[in-house]
Amino acid sequence: MIGDRAARALGLVACASVTVAPQEPSRPMLRPQTSGVSVVLQAVSAPSERVAWVSGHGGVVLRTTDGGATWDRLVVPHAESLQFRDLHARDADVAWLLAAGPGERSRIYATTDGGHQWALQFLNRDSSAFYDCFAFWDADRAVAFSDAVRGGLVVLMTDNGGAQWRRVADAALPPAQPGEGAFAASGACVISVGDRHAWIGTGAASTARVLRTTDGGGTWTAVPVPIPGGPAAGIAALAFRDTLRGVALGGNIADPGDSTSITVARTADGGRTWQAAGRTALRGATYGAAFAPGTPLLLAVGPGGLDWSPDGGGTWTTLDTAPYWSVGFASRHRGWAVGPAGRIVRVDVP
Repeated sequence: MIGDRAARALGLVACASVTVAPQEPSRPMLRPQTSGVSVVLQAVSAPSERVAWVSGHGGVVLRTTDGGATWDRLVVPHAESLQFRDLHARDADVAWLLAAGPGERSRIYATTDGGHQWALQFLNRDSSAFYDCFAFWDADRAVAFSDAVRGGLVVLMTDNGGAQWRRVADAALPPAQPGEGAFAASGACVISVGDRHAWIGTGAASTARVLRTTDGGGTWTAVPVPIPGGPAAGIAALAFRDTLRGVALGGNIADPGDSTSITVARTADGGRTWQAAGRTALRGATYGAAFAPGTPLLLAVGPGGLDWSPDGGGTWTTLDTAPYWSVGFASRHRGWAVGPAGRIVRVDVP
């Protein structure tokens, strides 16, 4: 017969071994903020809950250091006509900008003093190239992607913080499809995780594909994704929770009223294989997406609105029908979404 002391000890062990099911993420709350600009905003990077950077057309770059209560406009010299469609910020002082466009309109700038001064790190001299997105593993190593040029994919790499960018050899890349490129919609067509993994979502070709690397950009492989392709269709955004679980989103950019085509595909093996996962609730194509770090909560945005998914892209609910272009998270509790007419909305997750 077990004594009372032993019985109590066994009871404590039994209680300690009970597994509590993870709580489903709460519905995000949207808090509009005042940007002070009226242009299309297309990129957001939030290194902390108080610091966020956004950028867009007309050479606009904005930064907040107080959680979005105020936004300061930063000036990039002689960039008033550029479209800053991607950016990466490490903190309140250090950030990189990618201007997308044909020829010399594709550029990369960097600042180390909070945007008071900017260095032009890369100027595209190839009139056939059009750089769409970039992504950083750390302060030194990054990858950038252009639409295909003369039948070849174009990937740039840096290992010194952008001081020099070099083109990845053709032999390390799969052949390009005719017309293949990416959609410079939200800065989410290139995504990196950890220190070796990165993915590039492509479109404008017969088959939507994801290019993936697991060795820090040394070699790349291409995988078809079950999102319809076409001259104006394919993948516009990628989002990954970790090196295995990710989502590709897109659609037909030229059909804003589409409500039937597949716009979401998911992977559970690092992008080796992809499965169709239906579509978001918003009409038309998805332009941008992001996970709240450490959770399955996923936001997707596009001209048709802003949707959220509590289960990593399995089910979707619309939070707003206003148009958005990009979204990014600082933490599991805070992010920002941006769009036309200078729209900035802070996303708070209880």
